[in-house]
Amino acid sequence: MSPMSPTPDESRPPRTAAVIPAAGRGVRLGPGAPKALRALGGTPMLIHAVRAMAASRAVSLVVVVAPPDGAPEVKNLLDEHSLPERTDYLVVPGGETRQESVRIGVDALPADIAVVLVHDAARPLVPVDTVDAVVEAVRDGAPAVVPALPLADTVKEVEPGAPGEPEPVLATPVRARLRAVQTPQGFDRETLVRAHAAVAVDGEGATDDAGMVEQLGVQVVVVPGHEEAFKVTRPLDLLLAEAVLARRRANDAF
Repeated sequence: MSPMSPTPDESRPPRTAAVIPAAGRGVRLGPGAPKALRALGGTPMLIHAVRAMAASRAVSLVVVVAPPDGAPEVKNLLDEHSLPERTDYLVVPGGETRQESVRIGVDALPADIAVVLVHDAARPLVPVDTVDAVVEAVRDGAPAVVPALPLADTVKEVEPGAPGEPEPVLATPVRARLRAVQTPQGFDRETLVRAHAAVAVDGEGATDDAGMVEQLGVQVVVVPGHEEAFKVTRPLDLLLAEAVLARRRANDAF
């Protein structure tokens, strides 16, 4: 190799991967299939979420973290649906908590992945512009990036009580300083790995990877989110998602 030849690390630019934890049951949507496998417009939500990540040309690998005993089923599901050929896909069995599943997904990444997106399978309709904005912010030097929207409602901090009982208000945060956080959240890989190594799994574990990074004392920044990146958690959310998808398909027909 000549002195001017690039080293193996220099010859391939750092790549971006998305990790989608999809091992949860989604009990708030009621009994039946796991939430990520519920149909949206005739296609499982998980497939929509995978396509949303792969729609970004910056994302070269999507890792789906399946239920511990459901990896073959999820692998077959991905094989059955048309996905962008420029993107690689990997399915790994997850853990008992979301935090553990994300860590397993990150551990499965090749060495040349420098930027990691963590995306909720239950946010199937996030636009590609939002994905790209998160990746760009990490590539520009931010160690942790979250898409978020201003709140439409005033928020009250209360003392939790019994279900259905009146709860005393403790404080009213200034709404202008609050944001509703979405995904994909984006990270410098080394920062995310450090966060998962430092924050112990407690109970159900952390549900917000950016919050784990905050515990390291590392700055997290926000970029604009999108109203269509909402989380499908309850039956009403599923109706809204069906309406958004139907509008997209109608627009694509013209």
